[in-house]
Amino acid sequence: MPKFLDSLPMILSRSLDRVMPSYRRLFQANDLTDQQWRVLRALWEQQHLTSSEISQIHPLAPALIGRHSRSAREKTLIGRLRSTKDRRYVNIIPTQKGRVLMEHMMPMVDHIHNDFMQRVTTAEWAEFNRILNKLSESTEKRNLT
Repeated sequence: MPKFLDSLPMILSRSLDRVMPSYRRLFQANDLTDQQWRVLRALWEQQHLTSSEISQIHPLAPALIGRHSRSAREKTLIGRLRSTKDRRYVNIIPTQKGRVLMEHMMPMVDHIHNDFMQRVTTAEWAEFNRILNKLSESTEKRNLT
């Protein structure tokens, strides 16, 4: 058994605790929570997603996606658009105000990301992603809890 500080949860938690403050300052300066940011970031990339699709991308329960989407909708950053192909589906889309926020925030997000990326090589980053994806996939397949 690894020592407490060498355990995977502690390594990941420590890393997240050191990386996220830079991002959180930006989120807070723009009146966003981490979870609202995740929803918006996915929408900025995909243009429209259902709550179910967002919950597949992010490790948040659909009910939490709904709550965070609702609060972003109250800030008029996102809207809802019923699918023209299947009326049962409602797409979540960024509003004009949400797209303006993207234009404002993404250069700063890129700056933060690039600052962290300067600390590792391209090969190290690729290996880091490969290992984390491998751990995530093996956990999903084995239903480890």
